[in-house]
Amino acid sequence: MVSWKRRRNVNSAGVNLALFEAVADDGTATDDDAPTILLVHGWPDTHVVWDGVAAHLARHTRVFAYDTRGMGDSDRPLPVSAYRIENLADDLFAVAATVNPGGKVHVVAHDWGSIQSWEAVSRSGAATQIESFTSISGPSLDHVGALLRHNITHPTPRNLGTSISQMVSSTYIGLFHLPVLPRLFLGVLGSPRVWREFLHLMDGTPRDAITTAPTLRRDMNSGIRYYRANILRRLLFPSPRTVAVPVLELLNTRDFAIRPATFSTTHRYVTRLWRRDAATGHWLPSTHPAYIAENVRNLLATLDGDRLVPESFSRTRRYGPGQTFTGRLAVITGAGSGIGRETARALAELGCDVVLADIDTTGAEVTARLCKESGSATAVYHLDVADTDAFIDFAKDVEREHGVPDIVVNNAAIGLSGSSLDATDEQIDRLLEIDLRGVLTGCREFGRQMVTRGTGGHIVNLASAAAFTPQRGLGIFAAAKAGVLLYSESLRAELAEHHIGVSAICPTVRDTPDADEVAAQIVTAIRADRAVVPVTPEARIGYRLYRFTPWISRVIARRQVVGATRP
Repeated sequence: MVSWKRRRNVNSAGVNLALFEAVADDGTATDDDAPTILLVHGWPDTHVVWDGVAAHLARHTRVFAYDTRGMGDSDRPLPVSAYRIENLADDLFAVAATVNPGGKVHVVAHDWGSIQSWEAVSRSGAATQIESFTSISGPSLDHVGALLRHNITHPTPRNLGTSISQMVSSTYIGLFHLPVLPRLFLGVLGSPRVWREFLHLMDGTPRDAITTAPTLRRDMNSGIRYYRANILRRLLFPSPRTVAVPVLELLNTRDFAIRPATFSTTHRYVTRLWRRDAATGHWLPSTHPAYIAENVRNLLATLDGDRLVPESFSRTRRYGPGQTFTGRLAVITGAGSGIGRETARALAELGCDVVLADIDTTGAEVTARLCKESGSATAVYHLDVADTDAFIDFAKDVEREHGVPDIVVNNAAIGLSGSSLDATDEQIDRLLEIDLRGVLTGCREFGRQMVTRGTGGHIVNLASAAAFTPQRGLGIFAAAKAGVLLYSESLRAELAEHHIGVSAICPTVRDTPDADEVAAQIVTAIRADRAVVPVTPEARIGYRLYRFTPWISRVIARRQVVGATRP
């Protein structure tokens, strides 16, 4: 863990700011030449919200934090105008000059700490004091104001939907502008016990992860001035500027207060931008301190020109607006042809880097060339999914060389038609090893990695409409795919608490749809987090028949099926 050593008060235009330095509990001293990190908290926190992050950073960097004006041990000026964002940015520069005189600091900021830091890094000459900025759950008010203005003057359904969604998430801001009600509301919410329950309910933050200061209730009330002094003024009259300071955005897709679309225009203003999306909530410093520290270290290493920066971080660099899956990594088995190839291409076209596995590496290499046409980074591996030991080694190789995947598509499969009575043991074993056991292994190995990482993900398993439409001549194949379907639904329930989605894709058995059609359904399933996806109208009808009138499915099953199956 870490302890905070009170250094001094920093005077910023007459306002005293309490400054603290993180000290590792084992007393390890940090080299004075080590990078200096300045942590800036949000509302209604103080420097203690950074306890976990500082513990991970203090051994190799100099880590400082301060209570922003109106919070914790810092002064609480009464006029609302004292909390204008220009003054908050002045505070940051004053603290930066104190902790590293004549040098630069790496700013890591959350919530209102991030909002005021955007004001600081947007100033001309900011790069002479700020070497990098890691932004968490706090957008630039100028960027947001410009985006809202654009959406209103260009009222497409998408633009209006984006604005309305953010306004709904920000209704509490309207409450904070009322004269009396906020104090009554915050008088109750300001109890540490109530606050922990509130964050657990709204954000899923574990109660024991929430650290509060003794001044919580006072901080909530004085912090209202941040909203009153800045929100309307800066949103109505935005002045976005070019940012020369390198910026890393850690975007939380489950943030109940700030919607992801709010950050969609950052690339227009930041000359060097990295962005990482994760299925995390608003209070990231409390829930994922190691994740923040890892990304900060990787950013610092990147800026230092370190060639050993993990590939998982390098892919987060943004050179433009980005696409749906920009910065993410997908693993696809059976990627050498058919559905696997088209799924890889579809994901690559949406910005995903892809790891392609197949027993046919020649086919996988062709897929890789096609994906590279979309600018995707690719890697090809030989894999027989029926070989459990090889699959386990493959998963370890992917994690070591490329990082934990964000998307896994267990697509490799074979078909088997004809009478179940005529099938040999070898045919049955091979089918079950590939179609069922391979899926189980892929889910287990990559699912473990996703759970350990703690930032969500999505697993797609290729089942079949045969899983819910019994047909003569397909019994063994149907049994394997029914296992995939029910396992997928069970795994979905198991991994829900980790914000990992699981989808089962079910193409029809006869008249198999084009591979690109199935790939499109896979992409939709990932985007919308769909549980079961019958691909064609025939499959959707069969799914409903089996659920609601299974006797009809059994009658239809007696028909003769001619030809081999496709998964």
